[in-house]
Amino acid sequence: MLQELWFIFPEILLVLAVIVIILAGLIMPRRLEHQTGWLAALSLFGALLVTVGHVQNGLSIEVFRKMIVIDSWTLYFKLLFEIAGFLIVLFSLGSKETRGQNQSEYYGLLLSIIIGLMFMASASDLIMVVLAMELVGILSYLLVAFDKTSPRASEAALKYLIYGATATGIMLFGMTYLYGLTGTTNLFVIAQMLSRGGTGFTLTIVMLFILVGFGFKVALAPMHMWCPDVYEGAPTPITAFLSVGPKAAGLALLIRFFFTLFTQPHLEGAYTLITGFRWPELIAVISAFTMTIGNLSALTQQNVKRMLAYSSIAHAGYMLMGIVVVNAAGLQAVLFYLAVYLFMNVGAFMVVAAVRDGIGSEEIDAYRGLGKRMPFAPIMLAIFLFSLTGLPPLSGFIGKFYLFFAVINEGIYWLVTIAIINTVISLYYYARIVKAMFFDEPVSPGPVPVTPLQIAVTVLTVVPTILLGVYWAPLIRFVEQSVRFLI
Repeated sequence: MLQELWFIFPEILLVLAVIVIILAGLIMPRRLEHQTGWLAALSLFGALLVTVGHVQNGLSIEVFRKMIVIDSWTLYFKLLFEIAGFLIVLFSLGSKETRGQNQSEYYGLLLSIIIGLMFMASASDLIMVVLAMELVGILSYLLVAFDKTSPRASEAALKYLIYGATATGIMLFGMTYLYGLTGTTNLFVIAQMLSRGGTGFTLTIVMLFILVGFGFKVALAPMHMWCPDVYEGAPTPITAFLSVGPKAAGLALLIRFFFTLFTQPHLEGAYTLITGFRWPELIAVISAFTMTIGNLSALTQQNVKRMLAYSSIAHAGYMLMGIVVVNAAGLQAVLFYLAVYLFMNVGAFMVVAAVRDGIGSEEIDAYRGLGKRMPFAPIMLAIFLFSLTGLPPLSGFIGKFYLFFAVINEGIYWLVTIAIINTVISLYYYARIVKAMFFDEPVSPGPVPVTPLQIAVTVLTVVPTILLGVYWAPLIRFVEQSVRFLI
C-alpha cells in the first residue's frame, strides 16, 4: 500500500502545500499574507513536474484496491488541472478582487479543489466518484462566496449550493440503484455485470439520474441554470477556474463512466456498445440543446461575465459532440478542445478582470472605446473572443475542426449543422464586444492602468492560443496517446 503513494504523489504534494499555506497564514502579518500565493504556484509547478514524469513512464495501474486508476487518461487531465491552477494562482495574485483578508485560506481552498479534480479524473469506484465530486463542490461554494462584503457573491454561492445539493442527491439516488443492480461499486466490475444484459428500462432510468450529477458539473442544459449567476457573482479568478476545472473533470468522469460501463474496444480506435441503453443518441440531443440554449441566451446579455458564462455552456455542448461518435477520434477531439479552451477562456476572463480593476465595471457599455484607453487588453480580448468563435488561424478553429470532422465522419450531419449555426450566432455576441472596444467612442477620457503581472499572465495564455492554431502536432500526438484508457 505504501508504494502506491508514489502514484498519487502530485496530490500528496498539494496536500502538504495546503497545510504549509494555512500555517503560514497564521504566522505571517496580514499585509504579507498574499505572498502565500507564490507558494501555491510553486507547489503546482512541482506537482506538474511529477505528473510529467509519470507521463514519460507510461503509467497504467489501478491502486488503493482499485478505487482509482492512474493511466494516460488520468495523467492528461492532471496536467490540465495543474496548468489551469498555476494560471489561476498567478491571475489571483494580480487581481484586486482576491486581494484582502484570508489570503492563505483562499489559496488553500483553491489547491484543495485541484486535488479533488485530480481524484475525479482518476476515480474508478462509485464511492471515490462521490467523495471527489463533493470535495470539489463544497469548496467551490466557499470560494464563490469568498468576498464576504458582496451580496451578489453570497447570492451566487447560495444558488450554487442549492443546485449542487439537488443534483448530487439525484445522482446518489441513481448510484444506489446501480449498486443494487450489480452488487458492486467498482466501475470495471459493474461493466462486467452489465455486459450480461437483463437490466433494460431500469438501467436507462438509473443512468438518467446519474447523468444529472455529471451534467451539473459540466453545465449541460437543462442542468445549467446555476452557471450565469455563479459566474457573475464569484470573483473573476474563481469564475475563470470554474469555467475550466470542474467542467473538464466532469467530462473526464462522464467519458470514463459511459465508455467503461457501456462499450468495449472493437477495432483500433473504435468501440462497440454492449447494452441496449442507447446513450449516444441521448448525449447528441443534450449536446444540441446545450449549445443552442447557451448561444441564444448569450445574445441578450449586457454583463461580460454573464455572456461568457452562457458561452461556456455552449462550449460544453460543442465538446459533447466528440462523445456522441463513440470512437477514439471523437475523444481526441474533446481532449484537444479542452486544452485550447483552457487557454482562450481563462485568458478572456483575465482580461475582463484587468478591465474591471481599471474601470470598475463588467458591463459591455463600459467597454466602449477601450481600444484607445488601454490598447493591450482589448487586443488580447479580441484574440481570445475570435478564438472562442472558432476563426482561423487561432486554436479555437483547430479545436472545432477536429470536433466537426469527427461528427461528419460518422454521418451525424444534423448535429454538425446545428453546431455550425450556433458558431455563426456566437460570432455576433463576441463581435459586439470587439465593436464596442475599437469602434465606439470612449465613455470617459484618460488611460486605464494594467499591472505588469496582468500583462505577463495574459501573455502566458495568448501565446498558446495563437501557436496551437498554426502548429498543433505535438498536442495532437499527446492527445492520441491519452485516449487509450480502455485498450
